[in-house]
Amino acid sequence: RVTVVESGGGSVQAGGSLRLSCAASGDTSAITCMAWFRQDPWKHHERVASIAVYKNETYYDDRVKGRVTISQDRAKNMVFLQMDSLTPDDADTYACAASTRTAGCRWRSEFDYWGQGTQVVVSS
Repeated sequence: RVTVVESGGGSVQAGGSLRLSCAASGDTSAITCMAWFRQDPWKHHERVASIAVYKNETYYDDRVKGRVTISQDRAKNMVFLQMDSLTPDDADTYACAASTRTAGCRWRSEFDYWGQGTQVVVSS
């Protein structure tokens, strides 16, 4: 079993930056992909970025390309989301997710382990 815990959310002015962190624990060697999703109040999830852990390949939603960077520290079992040039449209709860499946690194259904989320507030 895997547990993921997010941190790093907060309040920032438009144009600012935030770095979100996600720490994985448990059977971390089984993790094949980790991702960040936006989560609305109705628990609908929209992927922002994901990273194939062993290939170190990254994938981004088109709307955030160039402003967002996902990275990992495998030694610490952590994944980060650097978000720059934030706008009020970026404000949401951001949830970290982990997958132990052999294929897939994009859709919500491919991720079995979820954190509680961390809130990002962007003021104009």
